[in-house]
Amino acid sequence: MRKLTPWFVLLCVTGSFGHAVQAASHAPAPASAATAQMTDNSGDADQKDDASGDDADSEWHDRQRLHFTRSHRGGSDRVNIGHDSHLLAGEHADSVVAILGSASSEGEANDVTAVLGNVSVTGPVHDTAVAVFGSVYVDSPVDHEVVAVFGNVDLGPHADVGGDVVAVFGTVTRDPAAIIHGDVQNIFDVDLSGVHGLGAAGWLQTWIKKCLLYGRPLALAPGLDWAWTLALGLLAFYALLALMFRPSVEACVHTLETQPGQTALAALLGMLLTPVLLILLCVTVIGVAAIPFVVVGLLCMSLFGKAVMLAWLGGRIAGRRPGPIGHPALAVLIGGAVALALYIVPVIGFLVYKLLGFFGFGAVLYTLIGGVRARRAAHDAALIAGVAAATAAAGPTATASAAAASAAAASTEPATSYVPSMAADLPRAGFWIRMAALLLDVILVGFAMSLLHPLGDFHIVILAIYGAVMWKLRGTTVGGIVFDLHVVRLDGRPLDWETAVVRALGCFLSLAVVGLGFIWIALDGNHQAWHDKIAGTVVVRSKRHSVPLV
Repeated sequence: MRKLTPWFVLLCVTGSFGHAVQAASHAPAPASAATAQMTDNSGDADQKDDASGDDADSEWHDRQRLHFTRSHRGGSDRVNIGHDSHLLAGEHADSVVAILGSASSEGEANDVTAVLGNVSVTGPVHDTAVAVFGSVYVDSPVDHEVVAVFGNVDLGPHADVGGDVVAVFGTVTRDPAAIIHGDVQNIFDVDLSGVHGLGAAGWLQTWIKKCLLYGRPLALAPGLDWAWTLALGLLAFYALLALMFRPSVEACVHTLETQPGQTALAALLGMLLTPVLLILLCVTVIGVAAIPFVVVGLLCMSLFGKAVMLAWLGGRIAGRRPGPIGHPALAVLIGGAVALALYIVPVIGFLVYKLLGFFGFGAVLYTLIGGVRARRAAHDAALIAGVAAATAAAGPTATASAAAASAAAASTEPATSYVPSMAADLPRAGFWIRMAALLLDVILVGFAMSLLHPLGDFHIVILAIYGAVMWKLRGTTVGGIVFDLHVVRLDGRPLDWETAVVRALGCFLSLAVVGLGFIWIALDGNHQAWHDKIAGTVVVRSKRHSVPLV
């Protein structure tokens, strides 16, 4: 007998589920009486021929041949979604299927399948008996496999299985009189009989029926004690986070209240770029070791973001008060109580749940970005102050030398660097002129890609790389040179690689939402696109006669 691998089990379960869906949408019409009579006569002839055989396994082979005749008998499919499917004794059906319910067969069926429910077979089955998130009980002949995924398999004394018996995350129990012609396999052997409702997937069935189908995370219904326990446990965990990390929670809440637009953009950008980051780590091979840490970090950010959002919600309701009353932990409890009440409202429940997670993740991410920028600015200010103090202590000659050195350094900087006042005074480039410059860059990169056929499918990626390199080295692109456009930072510092790369990646976000990030140039008072706001840059117009390409 073949050894049943996990992939074969997955194929078997997927095929059974696909057959269930097909049976639900394409139920065969009953056969004519003449066809049924011919089938019965053929079955009788087969039985007479088999009775004369001397093979010890002739009875099992009889059932195999009988499958081809009875499978076309005039039976109909028994399919139910959200309810149990039952085939009475003496009845015939091609398939007995239950989704979000249990399937039982006392009559004769080709296959019996249950998704999120149990399977009970006490009549002959000519194909398979499969339960996904449920247990299987068999006390009759089954010609092929018996499979239970996240459930147990129980074989009675009259069970006669022609194929393999498989339990994935479950166990197999058989009566000594049960016959198995194939193999018995336990993949991740776990006895679920002692776990209330788990083998039958009762907890999951109840949650799907009472919560998921109504578009809400929670509901006031029996069988959802585990869901409420989990929700209350997480609420206590969020309050503990606010108690232990009060300054961080308050900083994230301040970011959310003062910069909601940037918070939303950071959340959207983070969610869009996370798969790209994971793919890049996989491609580099060496970065595969960092994937678990990245995933754990994102999970921690999501959990902390939920605490931030509950603290913000509770603070908006109870008000910001000094002293222990205004502690973020208390605000988390108040906001959590309101959130739990909203979670039981159909549709609104899931909407609130997703919005809290989305803005919470963005608040944490944008606060981290702001913290990095603040530390860098403080470091630069301290360095400048140290140089100024040293030159002042050295006397007027050293001061003059330092000033001359500063002037010489400034003269050697690229023509793309601006002081803050100059960046503020220069006119901003409008929507149409920026789109014209972008069109020239697209044509240029497209022509270059047409010469490099292997890279032709990565036009957008190459365009982003081209933009990042040109912004860092020249402060503009070829299209920008034609229209006298320059990318500058709002804080006046020269563009570094980090800013150029972040701006290039932000262009994907501006393009993703039907190009709304680029259209934002015409709507924004500072003529900034979304990627400009993320990178802290602006595009200005100024005539410069010394911006070479090399």
